[in-house]
Amino acid sequence: MYIVAIAWIYVVLMMSITEHTVIAGIMTFLLYCVFPLTIVLYLMRTPQRKRERLEKQAALQKQSEATTISGANQQTENEA
Repeated sequence: MYIVAIAWIYVVLMMSITEHTVIAGIMTFLLYCVFPLTIVLYLMRTPQRKRERLEKQAALQKQSEATTISGANQQTENEA
């Protein structure tokens, strides 16, 4: 995925260099490269972000269950 993005950055950079003015080159680079790639890479990374969020939630749930169990064990020890 990233190799295609790097190649696109190179192509647009070459397009920007051939513009007549510096402002036109900057605008070409921003409008053809930075903004579209930001959107595309954000959308392409959505499944990975979802997996990471679910893994984090599962780890937090597992941790809270472990603390609940250890808290219950301490209560039974204190009562005895």
